[in-house]
Amino acid sequence: MRNSFFCIDAHTCGNPVRLVAGGGPLLPHLPMGERREIFVRDHDWVRKALMFEPRGHDIMSGSIIYPPYREDCDFAVLFIEVSGCLPMCGAGTIGTVTAAIEEGLVKPREPGRIAIETPAGRVDVTYEEKGGYVDSVRLHNVASYLHEADVGVDVPGMGRLRVDISYGGNYYAVVEPQENWSGLDGMSASDIVGCSQKLRSALADVCDPVHPDDARIRGVHHAIWCDRPVNDVSDGRCAVFYGDKAIDRSPGGTGTSARMAQLHGKGRLAVGSRYRHESLIGTIFEGRVEAEARIGPYRGILPSIGGWARVIGHNTIFVDDRDPLAHGFQIR
Repeated sequence: MRNSFFCIDAHTCGNPVRLVAGGGPLLPHLPMGERREIFVRDHDWVRKALMFEPRGHDIMSGSIIYPPYREDCDFAVLFIEVSGCLPMCGAGTIGTVTAAIEEGLVKPREPGRIAIETPAGRVDVTYEEKGGYVDSVRLHNVASYLHEADVGVDVPGMGRLRVDISYGGNYYAVVEPQENWSGLDGMSASDIVGCSQKLRSALADVCDPVHPDDARIRGVHHAIWCDRPVNDVSDGRCAVFYGDKAIDRSPGGTGTSARMAQLHGKGRLAVGSRYRHESLIGTIFEGRVEAEARIGPYRGILPSIGGWARVIGHNTIFVDDRDPLAHGFQIR
């Protein structure tokens, strides 16, 4: 049997976003959190086939659009990438909105504004369109917060690190320069991947955060290494790690949200402030702390992230049962 998937390929500030516009599995009309669970249980082969080699690669990310369950949303999104089926993805949202608007897949109720149902909750988006192209996108992300500060963890080959656990749609270990880590300068991509793998493994025995409002969102699966900016217009620089060996080419949407929540939680970023976040390749997201928020017992923020994406092509992908590698592979 051959399955066909029509995809619109794009990138958000350098990070790939593959929007599955046709061929995705039909899911029951339920809230996106429940649809995510069904997808993971019954259809995760689709994610692996489209994200893993030979059709994808180590940093591949994407999305599948669905009709919304919530009446206050224009459409719903399921985020897929090499690391799994995420509750939320900022770069994925920016890329998905850009591709969906430009290719006519969705028609917003109000031009320049769109509401998306994600597994993590409703995400409001504004965008600027010129001549049929989306120039920029600003997503108003889910409430984000500093879950735990100054967590001590012993990392093989690095020694003891002090990290903050912060939530921006996914849980992150936020690392800043300190005695046993001098910063990003001089680190190669493979160095960052190796350190991140060791850090995440070590943290598994130390902490297991659970979202106060949704117990299905739990665990530290991402790391963000933060340092001084290189670009004069930036406030900070980062490397976001996810999956087995992926480094986000963008500054990371949920990562920037988690970083701002961490800074706010430590009294270093006020409501109304902006935070221009630089990626390893020099692309920038402009974050803003829009307001304070409560997440269960925690004090957090409502962040927004501004960035851009570009559509780079159409892609019809076949997944054929006759192919021994139909469901993809990863080299570990």
